[in-house]
Amino acid sequence: MKNFDYSLDFQTIDFRNSPHLYRVGKGEQGVLLVEPYKSEILPYWRFKTPEIARESSEKIYEMFLNYLENDDFVGADMARKFLQMGYTRSRRYANHKTGRKYAKNPQKEATKAAEKQARQEILPNQEDPIKAASAEIFKQKWLQAKSNKKYLALLQKHQQMYETQETAGPVFP
Repeated sequence: MKNFDYSLDFQTIDFRNSPHLYRVGKGEQGVLLVEPYKSEILPYWRFKTPEIARESSEKIYEMFLNYLENDDFVGADMARKFLQMGYTRSRRYANHKTGRKYAKNPQKEATKAAEKQARQEILPNQEDPIKAASAEIFKQKWLQAKSNKKYLALLQKHQQMYETQETAGPVFP
């Protein structure tokens, strides 16, 4: 499988019209880059309270199902990523009131060694039960999405067509 390609011009690519350029990547990679999906899903992504998280995750899951219904793998994968990000971000805030996990931002370090050191300096957990409940709500929808049979079939098809190492460009059945 190919890595997510951050070198693309995300300002101009419409991934609905160019799904062959999309790479799944790992976890949530590209979730805030891939259009038009980011603009369609982001307005519904909220997790401040369990009630808000429930409403948000249900709406995003509904969008996920609609993308699947239209055989739009990229849209479904982006919705899955937003559900995953709802879980990871609310979990981060459940553990750290400020949302900051590290004492220093590892991504702003000048060297790999400094980045590695910064990742060792984790701030202490301060459990927030409200955000933890929001995280659990998103986690359930994310797990539901990533195990959906049609999603898994479209994922396999997308990876075979566009993400195998042998594929030089789009391959059409």
